[in-house]
Amino acid sequence: MTMSGGLALKSNPAPIVACTIARDVQTFDLLIDDIEAELGEAWGDLNFLEAQAFLAQPEADDLEFVAVAVDDADEPDVEMICRVIAQAKEAGVKVILVAEDVSPPILHRLLTAGADDFVPYPLPDRAFHNSLERVRGGQTIATPEQAEAPAAAPQAETPPAPEAAAPDAPATPQAPPPEVQLQPTTTTMGDRVIFAVQSMAGGSGATTFAVNLAWELANIDKKAPPSVCLIDLGLQFGSAATYLDLPRREVVFEILTEATTMDLPAFKQAVQRYGDKMGVFTAPADILPLDIVGPDEIAALIALAQECADIVVIDMPSTIVQWTETVLNAADVYFATLDLDMRSAQNTMRFIKALQAEDLPLDKVHYVLNRAPRGLDIGGKARIKRLAESLGITISTHLPDGAKQVTQACDHGEPLSDFAPKNPLRKEIAKQAKALYDAMKAEASAT
Repeated sequence: MTMSGGLALKSNPAPIVACTIARDVQTFDLLIDDIEAELGEAWGDLNFLEAQAFLAQPEADDLEFVAVAVDDADEPDVEMICRVIAQAKEAGVKVILVAEDVSPPILHRLLTAGADDFVPYPLPDRAFHNSLERVRGGQTIATPEQAEAPAAAPQAETPPAPEAAAPDAPATPQAPPPEVQLQPTTTTMGDRVIFAVQSMAGGSGATTFAVNLAWELANIDKKAPPSVCLIDLGLQFGSAATYLDLPRREVVFEILTEATTMDLPAFKQAVQRYGDKMGVFTAPADILPLDIVGPDEIAALIALAQECADIVVIDMPSTIVQWTETVLNAADVYFATLDLDMRSAQNTMRFIKALQAEDLPLDKVHYVLNRAPRGLDIGGKARIKRLAESLGITISTHLPDGAKQVTQACDHGEPLSDFAPKNPLRKEIAKQAKALYDAMKAEASAT
């Protein structure tokens, strides 16, 4: 299968019509759920300092409303928050105030600063929806007592008995699902596909992206999930095992050095299961020289993985080695992760020149910007544009900063979807996984 990374993954983000303004919006997860239910992806998030800068720009005129979320820890900054609310009103933007454990005098100051409506946190059922309707309808501000009242629902006065919720439930518990084996599924997926991930500079999130992309693909289809094999070729400091809390087996060294003569059962013994849904071929237990394997061994290893998995995700070392060409030629999409800094820009330029000198397929390389500026950061967008133009590339995948939760998930040995499913980085990687999977299905149906 030959996939076009740009076509498969190019996203058209929805225009931003609203934003949350908070010290850390991740502490208001119920607000995130409600605003996503109302707007999908047509919203952004800002902290209070960023909000002051953005609301002074002409782009703020496109906003329909902002949700200012505060708690008791924000009380010392009430003057700054009042200025943000007043600034939003001057820009003609509606303001919904979301407050948790705020003292009455502080709440009164925030309301009189110009907020159009108020809802308490944790959000009562449909409270944010009703507040948004009031704001859009031009109604007057709701009092705290009105905001705390749940939405009218006459049918809820006589709730059904708990046992009536599932009258057809079986009397005996269902047996647990059988263990998922590492083998191709019976679904019509066409050729097996390979996705490789390489960092353009240390710390640009290549392993985090590879591990979480593989896990999202393994869970992409609940009815007929594809089989996925993650291969960590960071022979010296590969971290996939750490990020998934898996041991490093001595047999990995034997498989790597004797891959050309190794059979499929031996390879499967070296592959560990994670979550009964994904196979993982970890980096070796000891630090090995990168030239201990050559193109033939890597080609044989990839062939073995393709025999038993629909999707192979390869986490590459940041160093360019003799067998980098082997992986690049075999891959359907070759992700290159970079940051928005001069170090990544220079390394990416050298990477491009190296591929051009060897006449390697540059069209397979898909550039992924890690810690990308958020949608409301106008200056950040200009920097991305200048970076892409100076390198002569297209950066169509922008990964947001997942902040401390990413490090915490890696330290706990869990994918982001399990540790922090609402994390913005996890959501973006899930979108990329879906785009890849949809492209795979489309090409399979076309052949």
